[in-house]
Amino acid sequence: MSSEADNTLPPPPDNTLERPVKPSDLESKDSALIFKDVWQELEADFGREKLRFPKEIILLGGAPGSGKGTNTEFILDARGLTCPPIVVSGLLDSPEAQRIKDAGMMVGDREVLAILLRELLKPEYADGCILDGFPRTEVQVDALKQLVGKMHGLREEFHHTSLGIYFRQPTVHIMVLFVEERISVERQLKRGELTKEHNEEVRRTGTGDLWEERPTDYDPELARRRYRVFKEQTWDALQSLKSIFHYHFINAQGDISQVEQNIVNELQYQSSLELDPSTYDTLRAIPVASELIIHARQEMVKRLDSYQFEHSDLLAEVVEFIDHKLMPIVRRHAISGVAQINTENVLLHDPLALAMLIDVFSERGYHAVVDLHRIEVPEAFDTATGQITCRTKKVYRLSIRFEGSEIRRGH
Repeated sequence: MSSEADNTLPPPPDNTLERPVKPSDLESKDSALIFKDVWQELEADFGREKLRFPKEIILLGGAPGSGKGTNTEFILDARGLTCPPIVVSGLLDSPEAQRIKDAGMMVGDREVLAILLRELLKPEYADGCILDGFPRTEVQVDALKQLVGKMHGLREEFHHTSLGIYFRQPTVHIMVLFVEERISVERQLKRGELTKEHNEEVRRTGTGDLWEERPTDYDPELARRRYRVFKEQTWDALQSLKSIFHYHFINAQGDISQVEQNIVNELQYQSSLELDPSTYDTLRAIPVASELIIHARQEMVKRLDSYQFEHSDLLAEVVEFIDHKLMPIVRRHAISGVAQINTENVLLHDPLALAMLIDVFSERGYHAVVDLHRIEVPEAFDTATGQITCRTKKVYRLSIRFEGSEIRRGH
């Protein structure tokens, strides 16, 4: 990626994500009548207890040529979603939208909102969905805020009822795939070239499906105009929401692998943002694994140094036992990366020696687990009473794991 391209991108926002959603953020008088009308219809048709919207809504916006279509499937996989994206332009070709057109009416903001909200209520979107092409107008932006406000209200209403699981803490992500104008135009024209070649081949051979041919993919000026429309409509609409919802700015100017990594980095799971607050409060006493690993490494270093300075003789004995008794067996399992060892060595009866053994293996890059098995071994039998006297034998079962070696065989 050139430095010129880097300098033309708008600076990404502070990714501490959003401030808490306040009721004042979710209220707007501009679209109040439209939203109220649509919402009343939903309540009348479904009932409040059936107004179950997705747990997670990802508002996906992308400049022309940013690879929105290419990356949608990857985003779905990254979020563990199996439902197809909701493409608003596709909804406007639905039978319901067609009936509106056939009646001589326009599919305006009210109609878009009514069709979309009914689509969001479908069970397949319960866990989450990608919403492509919404919001695009100021009225739609305000309607989205009001919708999220209603979702919070429904959660509060049903949270402590048997229906609470259907009204979870809503999460709204704004994801913008962005490229600068020059790259956008280049990619649109390149797509036009590929489409033309493909369609000529389909027409010549009679096999395959024709790809959609867009006038903007063949005319540089039309391609630039399409980019500017995106900046003036979709971009501005999504930008107006970034102070309220989770905002993800994706630099889409690199190759596919770079863009995918950018997406992964932006969508890393953060429990405090996605869990219901009450669930998060219940779980927060358990440390996060990444934090635990950092602290565990620091504590291991302290322990090893203390062994050396305070129990050097015992540490030397443990190291000798590992080197002479265990490592020969571990080396024989270097291909598989797993060594299972049983030992009755009395050295391990000392809890400190056992702790040293685990820490030494950990420091050297192995994963060591030790299980103690107590086995009752008969020693004497009293013929008069029938009583059996046993001694307890301690067997330490060590599991030593490490990265093995692959063997490639010729064919």
